[in-house]
This record gives sequence, C-alpha cells and structure tokens, in this order.
Amino acid sequence: MESNNPGATTNRSVRNVLLETLLVGVVGALVAFASNALSPRGLKLTRNYSPGGALAASRSVGGASATNGLAAAQLLDTQFRGEGLQLATSNQVAELFAEAQQSAGVIFVDARDDEHYQAGHIPGAYQLDHYHPENYLAVVLPACQGAVNIVVYCKGGSCEDSEQTAIFLRDAGVPKDRLLVYAGGFDEWSTTRLPIETGQRNSGQRREPPSATSGNSGVAK
Repeated sequence: MESNNPGATTNRSVRNVLLETLLVGVVGALVAFASNALSPRGLKLTRNYSPGGALAASRSVGGASATNGLAAAQLLDTQFRGEGLQLATSNQVAELFAEAQQSAGVIFVDARDDEHYQAGHIPGAYQLDHYHPENYLAVVLPACQGAVNIVVYCKGGSCEDSEQTAIFLRDAGVPKDRLLVYAGGFDEWSTTRLPIETGQRNSGQRREPPSATSGNSGVAK
C-alpha cells in the first residue's frame, strides 16, 4: 500500500534522482576511460605530462631544495632516456654551442613557432615547429643527418615542444643517440646572458639578453 505521507514520497523522489545521477556518472566515467584506452591519442594516465615541473624544481638552490632539485633532474633524465633521448644540462649546452661555432657536427633546433623564433633564438639554430613540420623538414633533416650532436630546445620550463620535436626527429630517422633535449630552453639561455640572434637563421642580427636585474620581463616565450 502506498503511503499517503507527502514527505515520504518526496524523500523517495530525491533518493531516486540521486541514485540515477550517481549511476549516470559511473557509466560516463567507465565509457570515458574505455575510450581513452582504445584511442591512439589517449592520455597515458601513468605519464608525467609536466616535465617542466621537475625542471623548475631542479633550479632551486640551497639545503633540501637543492637535494629535491637534483632528484627532479634525475627523474627528468630518466623520463627522456625512456624515450631514447638525452637531457642536456646548461653547462653542456654552452660547451656544445662553443663547439658549434667551429664545426657543423653540432647543431641546435628551435622547436618554437615563427613569432618567437624571429624575436630571438640561439644563434645559428634551425627552426622546426613540430605542428607544421612540412615547412622545415627539407632544411632541418639533412642538417640533422650530418650532425653528431643535435640540441633541441623550446621555451623551457613546462614547455614540452622540445621533447615532442626530438621524438618527431627520432621517428623521422634521426639516430636517437644524437638527440639532446635542452629542458632549460630559451628562457634559461636568455637569463644566462648568452648570445641571441633575431630574424632568420644566420641573419647576423643580435640583441642583448635581458639583464640579471630585469627578471623575466624580457624573456621570449
């Protein structure tokens, strides 16, 4: 027999709505996880999609922060090696840049877009925006095939374009042991007050890096 109590009827209705909402949410989540697992573009739920976070921690100085930063850099190095790539330190990059001035065996590849490349890049760096590879491959691939060390960089920090571009080159046939990812990127290069070229590659146009007292206000993205 149905209850004539309006309050009881209302409570049952509320419970039914809540149960239906919960059921829809559970089914939706299961469908989403299944779609992600089956999709070739699905996210790898166990992958760290923010290697820049580890890099930022590795820049910390002093005490426990320095220890944590070293551990973060090691994790980033392990991640890159798992993809067949190498992590290049700032000191290593500076040495390779000096070597590149004397030899074609070392090249730099800038993974940023046209706007940021034109505004400033590492002198002599080739450009390869992996979102539009058809615009650059005819020039970049032959240079990579003839190089011994290829340093790929982007903005740095949380930017993953350098990693993705290095993977693109690896999959395009460039030997993976030649590829190094400069995770500090153009931001770190700029704040270290190393040379900056503007315009096209080998334009000869230079601009001054931002001063140490100006913070990051003059750093290109």
